[in-house]
Amino acid sequence: MAASGAVEPGPPGAAVAPSPVPAPPSAPSHLFRPISAEDEEQQPTEIESLCMNCYRNGMTRLLLTKIPFFREIIVSSFSCEHCGWNNTEIQSAGRIQDQGVRYTLTVRALEDMNREVVKTDSATTRIPELDFEIPAFSQKGALTTVEGLITRAISGLEQDQPARRANKDATAERIDEFIVKLKELKQVTSPFTLIIDDPSGNSFVENPHAPQKDDALVITHYNRTRQQEEMLGLQVSGLKDPENVLQFNTNCPECNAPAQTNMKLVQIPHFKEVIIMATNCENCGHRTNEVKSGGAVEALGTRITLHITDPSDMTRDLLKSETCSVEIPELEFELGMAVLGGKFTTLEGLLKDIRELVTKNPFTLGDSSSPGQAEKLQEFSQKMDQIIEGNMKAHFIMDDPAGNSYLQNVYAPEDDPEMKVERYKRTFDQNEELGLNDMKTEGYEAGLAPQR
Repeated sequence: MAASGAVEPGPPGAAVAPSPVPAPPSAPSHLFRPISAEDEEQQPTEIESLCMNCYRNGMTRLLLTKIPFFREIIVSSFSCEHCGWNNTEIQSAGRIQDQGVRYTLTVRALEDMNREVVKTDSATTRIPELDFEIPAFSQKGALTTVEGLITRAISGLEQDQPARRANKDATAERIDEFIVKLKELKQVTSPFTLIIDDPSGNSFVENPHAPQKDDALVITHYNRTRQQEEMLGLQVSGLKDPENVLQFNTNCPECNAPAQTNMKLVQIPHFKEVIIMATNCENCGHRTNEVKSGGAVEALGTRITLHITDPSDMTRDLLKSETCSVEIPELEFELGMAVLGGKFTTLEGLLKDIRELVTKNPFTLGDSSSPGQAEKLQEFSQKMDQIIEGNMKAHFIMDDPAGNSYLQNVYAPEDDPEMKVERYKRTFDQNEELGLNDMKTEGYEAGLAPQR
């Protein structure tokens, strides 16, 4: 299904009239299929709906799909053959993420205008060069492109211009001048910055250079403020503690049915305590696990470099925290912070997860792929297989500014000749990303004393 560059303004939505709905697939795991132009079985569900513009029946199409390097979404599109009104929007099919996300894209060329973008209702869009902002919840979610976002903004500004001109409103001329500036951005005559800030963590901007690092795109994950939590309607559930295993109610990320998450504190030898969280859905059978650090942010960051020289290295235990990035120089590959979440696995397990994340990218297999991109991914997969099988030597680097990641030293308590562990002082930007610059840990009692 092609992404629309803009969503036409109009009435708030379409009301769905009762009509037969095609039965969903029997297995919940097949509800959300990776988006692909080559998947002939991936067809939208069609529902006859009431058009809120002419009040005659139109057609709503729903497509449940997966975005590569992202997650499941629901794409809905309404069109009315009687009055011609249409509307397209997207909704996240998963839960609100643990952290918010901010995408900062420097647009330097026309190719950047074609990047795929998922913008949810809760996302704020900004272009600092024009002092322009689209507030959260002022637009419906959209699966579009960078150019589509700008086109949609232009359409919204032009919507009431005829009425303003008729009333000789002084703002009409200023809005016309601003629309001209937005249209100039689409030509990329000079670089500009596009920022998408989503406290729900469910927005996305495509990296067309995957699996290589995108120098034009900066992804920042952050902890939400109390105001953002309230805006999203989040509530903290109570915890139960049967035999040192904490349990709390949640929803399955696959089928959204009620489920339980178990949480336990575990001590890793020669390291520290970690929190293991596991969710098992009785409705669809989906299982997931996640690992978080059980301690504070360390005083120094940690950089672990392992020279992979033997197949036995694949059995090393590994803890990758959410703040840890991974680099394999021989493959020119870098995995950013928060991607794949926190994991307690083996080196082989993490490398297989990385291979699956990179190679199962439908954007590189369909008609939206660029020449040679599929061959690059195939070459990446082959080299990754060689590393896993022990036929190719490589360096595996884990860089965690919070110091909460771990790679097993098989020679412990002696030094590992193939592994180098470095402790370093964090930069200001790294402290900012971890939320440490504004954190006061000393002398705060004095400030609270007068209030007691």
